[in-house]
Amino acid sequence: MSILNITRNIFPFGAALLLLAACSKEPQAGPVEIKFDRDTCVRCSMAISDRHYAAQVRGGPKKQTFKFDDLGCAISWLNNQPWGNDRATEIWVADSHAGLWLNARTAYFVSGKTTPMAYGFGATTEAIPGSISFDEARKQVLAKDK
Repeated sequence: MSILNITRNIFPFGAALLLLAACSKEPQAGPVEIKFDRDTCVRCSMAISDRHYAAQVRGGPKKQTFKFDDLGCAISWLNNQPWGNDRATEIWVADSHAGLWLNARTAYFVSGKTTPMAYGFGATTEAIPGSISFDEARKQVLAKDK
């Protein structure tokens, strides 16, 4: 068998492997897919089952993604990380109406919701009467944890 024949046989296989490897990598920014009822919350270990109150944090030295069942779990957990206040850390929350991912720092939060860990905050894209900012929601979660 000549070198040319070997190269022709190996090249398609190698290209397919590279394509598979590229497709399986987690994106470097933004939220990732949550496998509802299978993925678990990093803080409380409960299954993430309600797509309207889930949250994600991407940060740390490896820009790793961490998944949560409730905004309160995400804030409490992040508060204990050495890189928790780094502005490069991404925080994503599910829109409590549509379940779409929102940047938590620009979202608005409404209290009084029935959430998985009873922190009670639902995220929305627009300010509505009674809604608060992320910073205010963060303060309320941390005060509740004391």
